[in-house]
Amino acid sequence: MSLRSILTIATICLAGTLQAQDPKPKAQALVKEAVAFAKKNGKEALLKEINQGQGRFHVKSGEDLYVFVYDMAGVCQAIGFQSQMVGVNRWGVKDPDGKFFLQEMINLTKTKGSGWVDYKYPNPKSGKIEAKTSYVESLDGWMVGCGVYK
Repeated sequence: MSLRSILTIATICLAGTLQAQDPKPKAQALVKEAVAFAKKNGKEALLKEINQGQGRFHVKSGEDLYVFVYDMAGVCQAIGFQSQMVGVNRWGVKDPDGKFFLQEMINLTKTKGSGWVDYKYPNPKSGKIEAKTSYVESLDGWMVGCGVYK
């Protein structure tokens, strides 16, 4: 086998490994699955599934992924691990840089239907403020999302 072939194989393997470690596709797929679940079973069934904390919309596999749902006024409807947040209006919450990230998420779903929002948020694993990005999608007057730390 030539050196060129070995380097090509190594490059392909490394690219595959890096792509496999990127949690963004998993977060996006989880949101799309949640939206499809709600369309099939109803929005209330989605809230029940998410708010139980360890259901199908809370994935623990290296990266801790969970789905969250807010109405267009910024009131939390469901969140996979912080049940105390349900019913809380978080419209005015800012990240450490002063960014109204929840407002940006909601406005993105209102104007474009879906997309990614970058912000900073406390990471429960490290205890530190870290860069995070969330994929959000519109669902009949709600914003459904899932975030990952960068």
